[in-house]
Amino acid sequence: MRPILPGLSRATTPENIYAQRFIIALTVTLASVLELLDTSIVNVAIPHMMGTLGATLDEIAWVSTGYVVANVIVLPISGWLSNQFGRRNYFSLSILLFTIASVACGNATTLESLVFWRIIQGLGGGGLIATAQATLFETFPPKEAGTAMAIFGMGIMAGPALGPTVGGWLTDAYTWPWIFYINLPFGIVALLLSLVYVPDSAVQKKAESIDYIGLLLLAVGIGTLQTMLERGEKYDWFESAEIITLAITSFVALFAFAIHELETRHPIVDLRITKDGQFSAGLLYAFMTGAVLYCTIFMFPVYAQSLMGYNAFQTGMFILPTAIATAIALALSSKLVARGVSAKLMVLLGTLCFCYAMWLHFHFTTESGAEDFFWPLVMRGFGLGLIFMPLNNLAMANMSAENIADASGLYNLTRMLGGSVGIATSATLFSSLQSSQRAYLVEHLAGNDPSTMQRLEQYARFLFSKGVVGPATQAKAQALLSLTVEKQAMMLTFAKLFLSFGILLACALPLLLLMKHKGFASSVELH
Repeated sequence: MRPILPGLSRATTPENIYAQRFIIALTVTLASVLELLDTSIVNVAIPHMMGTLGATLDEIAWVSTGYVVANVIVLPISGWLSNQFGRRNYFSLSILLFTIASVACGNATTLESLVFWRIIQGLGGGGLIATAQATLFETFPPKEAGTAMAIFGMGIMAGPALGPTVGGWLTDAYTWPWIFYINLPFGIVALLLSLVYVPDSAVQKKAESIDYIGLLLLAVGIGTLQTMLERGEKYDWFESAEIITLAITSFVALFAFAIHELETRHPIVDLRITKDGQFSAGLLYAFMTGAVLYCTIFMFPVYAQSLMGYNAFQTGMFILPTAIATAIALALSSKLVARGVSAKLMVLLGTLCFCYAMWLHFHFTTESGAEDFFWPLVMRGFGLGLIFMPLNNLAMANMSAENIADASGLYNLTRMLGGSVGIATSATLFSSLQSSQRAYLVEHLAGNDPSTMQRLEQYARFLFSKGVVGPATQAKAQALLSLTVEKQAMMLTFAKLFLSFGILLACALPLLLLMKHKGFASSVELH
């Protein structure tokens, strides 16, 4: 076959696909990193966008919401789309759509055009992760699947974690459009590599008919659910008629979708695979893992910047050891499982590591510094890294080659929805816990309490040393005391949330009893 680029030949035969397997792994991982980076990179630039586009906070929120909603709608049907168009074509088209939309987002001059192109960007990005995972399962033999998942897992973990840091740096150093322009060179490279190296599936088969009803029900159900999760905390959840309407619509649409897909001859998502107990247990575990992953990614930067006063770059440096530890754990777990160590044992150890890390997070104080963060963050990353690949493999263990694409889409959708639910719940709990902690502390600050009086005197002496004298001294001392109370209430809130994350993942451990497979999936080997 004539090479499509000088020195390169398209991966078509099992032999050259196997020979090029690491290039294929890097290609699909690069595309997935771009997609996941864009789920979080925008948030830090929101204030700048508001100023440029003249939008309110409620209006600008659709820049994030539109992307995520489009993303989660495409995720579960990516297997079906891959079969319809061919895996290489679908994956390459998704990258192209994502890249073009990125440039269009950077060039947007109105809120409406920006939201439109973010939706298009989400539609392109949604097809990347599940398709990438299915490609890796077919490309690598079972004995090497762990290595592939380790490469892929590093991208999955690093993308959301680095988004705020990269976005903050680009926004500060240049302007907000550059958070979109940065995708252009990497998107072009990923597209070229995809056209050359990403193989078509050996088992793909076009559907005899298109399940339009299922597609519509899924889009409505997932779209309204994600919108509810994105906007719920802002509108005080079920105190809002809008949120109630979204919740009812989502429930009805998803229930009807499930019934329809189980009965139709040509489902757009084959839900019959959820009858496998091991896969269903894996989905639940992935949901909880996604929740704690995204909660910690969301909460720690807020903790470091809002409470501790660090900037975005410094926060990114704190997170870097977490990413390194995750990469090490991914590589280690893949090697150990490949050599016969139980995947269930790896998931158990990873869960315990994460829970211990959250216990250490629980003991952070307002006096904690960078040296106090290091080992808890390393332990957190190491624990999640031990979980990712073995859990993924356990969930897919009983899936046939024909079902891998559907299973990957559902698995990744579940993990992402877990993240969305986790973040929404965390934001709500943060507000309520902070209020209750503040009320508790204020209640114990009686005006005639000796400790309170002592603290006010300390503040007064401090102010005097700074040249503050006269009647204003007492008022400023009271203000400092109020600030201390607010800071302490926030600290206690973060501590309780971190502990809750550990407890949540610990609650998933009984699901391991439903998982019997101990090694790499063998049913998807095509070599």
